[in-house]
Amino acid sequence: MRAFLPLILLTISNVFMTFAWYGHLRFKSAALWVVVLASWGIAFFEYCFQVPANRIGHEYFTAAQLKMIQEVITLVVFAFFSVLYLKEDFKWNYLVGFLFLLLAVFFVFKKWN
Repeated sequence: MRAFLPLILLTISNVFMTFAWYGHLRFKSAALWVVVLASWGIAFFEYCFQVPANRIGHEYFTAAQLKMIQEVITLVVFAFFSVLYLKEDFKWNYLVGFLFLLLAVFFVFKKWN
């Protein structure tokens, strides 16, 4: 059960990361230095969840597996964020790209003899 904790922490971390990196796109009139500082402040909380997620997660997963998990979570969080917050369309080619990422997950997690 404790192996799920890194997944939860990575998800929370990615929500913060997504807002830090892309949340300012709705505020294009704000000065760049303001959004950089705001993003930096938000990113602090990302690190507060990301670092423990990797530390705990490395007890159960390899570093490569952790990175792959993080990438999948990032894309899922970003997909919801871009549709719900940025009001952008989710296009078919995005889905195809995600499916290729899932293929990458298969190769990283498959036990090869």
